[in-house]
Amino acid sequence: MHHAYELAEEALRLARGAGLMIVTAESCTGGLVAGALTEVPGSSDAFDRGFVTYSNAAKTEMIGVPAELIKRHGAVSEQVARAMTEGALNASGAGVAVAITGVAGPGGGTETKPVGLVHFAAVRRGEPVIHRERRFGQLSRREIREKSVLVALEMLCEATGKTEAA
Repeated sequence: MHHAYELAEEALRLARGAGLMIVTAESCTGGLVAGALTEVPGSSDAFDRGFVTYSNAAKTEMIGVPAELIKRHGAVSEQVARAMTEGALNASGAGVAVAITGVAGPGGGTETKPVGLVHFAAVRRGEPVIHRERRFGQLSRREIREKSVLVALEMLCEATGKTEAA
């Protein structure tokens, strides 16, 4: 099991090696992924910015996620996670993006979208978006957020490591 710090170091190393800047778009993690990346000394040469788009309005206003998409699929959905990565790339000029949207609880869960459901997306500009859905179950809010940071950092490494040859 990796620690967030090691994964953040690896993501930054890969981005630096590829000449890419990283952008994050976070909802349920509230900036924890950006926090993990910027904890690493020298991160400024590979981390561009982070968007904390907690409300639906923020997703639309800051990174251009269509309000209609949120209305149709809900903020916690594969479609919105994917749109968040695209929007973050467009709004930043960065080369690789990761997005997280989920239900961290303890309230707010529904039968179709229970507490612990988190959608992740990561993309390197010009490559297909990687999507993952995790159902962490009835963990604490803190545990769900911490586990989400690890998944997001792993996906950032995966997306950054992708080259056209692969």
